[in-house]
Amino acid sequence: MAKGDPVMSKAERTKSARERIKQQQEAAAVRDRRKKVVTYITAGVVAVAAVGAGWWYTASQTASEEAGGEAPVTVQADGSAVMAQPGVTAPVVDIYEDFQCPACQELERVSGQTFKNLAAEGKAKVVFHPITIFSDEPLKSNSVRAANATRCIADGKQWLAFHDLLFKNQPPEGSVGFTPEQLQQWGKDAGVTAPDFASCVTSEKHGEAHLANSKKVGDAQDLKHTPTVKLNGTEIPGETAFRPQQLRDAVTEAAK
Repeated sequence: MAKGDPVMSKAERTKSARERIKQQQEAAAVRDRRKKVVTYITAGVVAVAAVGAGWWYTASQTASEEAGGEAPVTVQADGSAVMAQPGVTAPVVDIYEDFQCPACQELERVSGQTFKNLAAEGKAKVVFHPITIFSDEPLKSNSVRAANATRCIADGKQWLAFHDLLFKNQPPEGSVGFTPEQLQQWGKDAGVTAPDFASCVTSEKHGEAHLANSKKVGDAQDLKHTPTVKLNGTEIPGETAFRPQQLRDAVTEAAK
């Protein structure tokens, strides 16, 4: 002890030691809190990154494709339409759809461009099969009027443009829609040039034939729902059909 320093009593020394211990404990607590904050922040960043990665994967699987080229479309006598490059016969993608079906509308919105692109790239022969699956009104009559109108079009390019407009303008379930006036206007919008298109729509010239074909196709393909997408005769699961990337992968794998 230096000369002149005050002499601490035992009680004072004990108190000073306690204060130092308390200060050390408080400093340790601060360090612990800092470590926890850093740990929480790190965990949060990892969690956000994981969520972001999951969102990116889901978005990449469900994002619709951009429009590519076009493949020729040939309208068939039974009301179906084949979209394929010349000489392409396989793999075959069959799409069974009802123009009044909301799920069919969603399939067209999400995966419609993928079907078109695959055909344009020569990777598949895509066949559209308009059918009527509803038995209740006004759904059934709406569906029949729309499908009948497609049968009034012989030009493949015009048929496909009209097909897309039908889904774009699908009436809500339970309401009367696809009126003759609407169908005639959408025909003009699609560039339909058939001179008897308006009268064919109004008279529902092909309505009965369409219903008969719907039953025939439904029975032959054992259809339980629309849309039904088949790849070389085997139904593609909905989680694949509604995910453009998975749909493309399945079709291109079948083309090998």
